[in-house]
Amino acid sequence: MTVASEEFNRFVEVLRAQRFPDDLPFPELRRILDDGAPPDGAGLIDVVCTPVSAAGVDAEWVTPRSGGGGRCVLYLHGGGYTIGSIRTHRHLAAAVALEAHARVLLVDYRLAPEHPFPAAVDDALAAWQWLVAHAGGSGRCAIVGDSAGGGLTVATLVRARNEGLVLPACAVTMSGWFDLALRGETMDTRASVDVMCQQAGLARMAAAYLGDGDRRHPCASPLYADLAGLPPMLVQVGDAEVLLDDSRSLVAAARTAGVEVSLEVWDEMIHVFQGFASVFPEGREAVRRVGAFIREHA
Repeated sequence: MTVASEEFNRFVEVLRAQRFPDDLPFPELRRILDDGAPPDGAGLIDVVCTPVSAAGVDAEWVTPRSGGGGRCVLYLHGGGYTIGSIRTHRHLAAAVALEAHARVLLVDYRLAPEHPFPAAVDDALAAWQWLVAHAGGSGRCAIVGDSAGGGLTVATLVRARNEGLVLPACAVTMSGWFDLALRGETMDTRASVDVMCQQAGLARMAAAYLGDGDRRHPCASPLYADLAGLPPMLVQVGDAEVLLDDSRSLVAAARTAGVEVSLEVWDEMIHVFQGFASVFPEGREAVRRVGAFIREHA
């Protein structure tokens, strides 16, 4: 077991003191998170950000100033299908772009409860088809997502396969949410150490996204999908996450289906720790490994 860095431990203490109320309205939470995102100029000097409409879906190209070398990534942000935006995830997308040596299309898919399931999947699939058309094929493309965006990544792969569309060369999930039924044992066993997510908050987001719909729908909870034929995947997750079992269970299901998949469980790490690559070294190393995986396969 590795020992977490001092930078990480200090950051966790800050998070413990900044928990949001569980019942905060989603529009208000979106505003707070957008306002708290790093300034656009900070840490973005090595990329160019260009707004674009991807088949009618708001998106942004995040391109290394050195160029993408023909490699492209579709990035699907997290936020429980209810929060998150280009602004909140621009820096993580930029870090992936630089490490993967790729142009990243960061997608602002529609959010619940205003736009419930399957709006997010529809938008992600439309953006994927648009990306393939503009990249000249899927052979050097990847799909990457964090948290709910990780679940959306796998759901997009499943939809694309089911509809006979081309698939990317590989996919990456970071702290993915794959089971909206919330059945993993770590919902309880990691509750005391998870400073980012709790079962009650996740249940509220699942209800906003699905309403009275099936919590095990394969395109909402891809843990219950047929995963056969999906491309190679890298699955990263922290050991201090209530969603830890989501990743472990998805990897087991993928391997049973014959999918090439690598699982990385990071000691002591929190939900989407990769998003704090500028703060502590574990985040930087994880993003470096994401980039290396994409470069190897795409």
